[in-house]
Amino acid sequence: MPMAESNRRLALFDLDHTLIPFDSGREWLLFLAARGAVDEAAEARYLDACRALVSGRGGIEALHRAVVAPLADVAEARLAQWVAEFEAVMAARVPRSALALVARHREAGDRCAIVTTTTRLVAAPFARIFGVPHLLATEPRRAGGRLSGEIEGEPCHRAHKVTHVRRWLAAEGLSLGDFARSFFYSDAHGDLPLLEAVTDPVAVRPDDRLRALARERGWPVLGTADVAV
Repeated sequence: MPMAESNRRLALFDLDHTLIPFDSGREWLLFLAARGAVDEAAEARYLDACRALVSGRGGIEALHRAVVAPLADVAEARLAQWVAEFEAVMAARVPRSALALVARHREAGDRCAIVTTTTRLVAAPFARIFGVPHLLATEPRRAGGRLSGEIEGEPCHRAHKVTHVRRWLAAEGLSLGDFARSFFYSDAHGDLPLLEAVTDPVAVRPDDRLRALARERGWPVLGTADVAV
């Protein structure tokens, strides 16, 4: 059966330093610290986990825990209120060029998804801001209705991003090969497995390793998330 016209193309977007020019986990902790919801050392612990991940001394689990664990005792209603307030604050910081990029894909009828290592708790507000209906993110584990600080299943990180995308598409009776063109926008060399899995990889404000590889392979390299599609 021929695919519906709206399924002809697939557009996937990394979040941090791609659609947004900052780290969403850090901004979330700064937002909470300003409200007295986490201690002043929360940001420092998060940045230590970031450095450990980049250097190979630590894993994504520690980074996720730094964002989520301080909220283990927060009631669901209070957490939902903070998320809504965070979304309102972040909406003013999202680049117009990135909003326009996503809008062009949506208006072209492309199937759009954000694919991010960031925990769903923090990433969901950005998916709403961008009007992206599908969010593939690292899922926080809950125990007794509260956040445990651990990850449910595989993190949406590096090679696992491909797994998350394939699983999502399979649940809808689709595969990457069903799309005439598939885009993935990312800033990080660590996203190479998914960049190589699509027809149209795009490097956005890339790290040094991805920039060199993109130039070698002739991939588009963007200084901003603004490109005609």
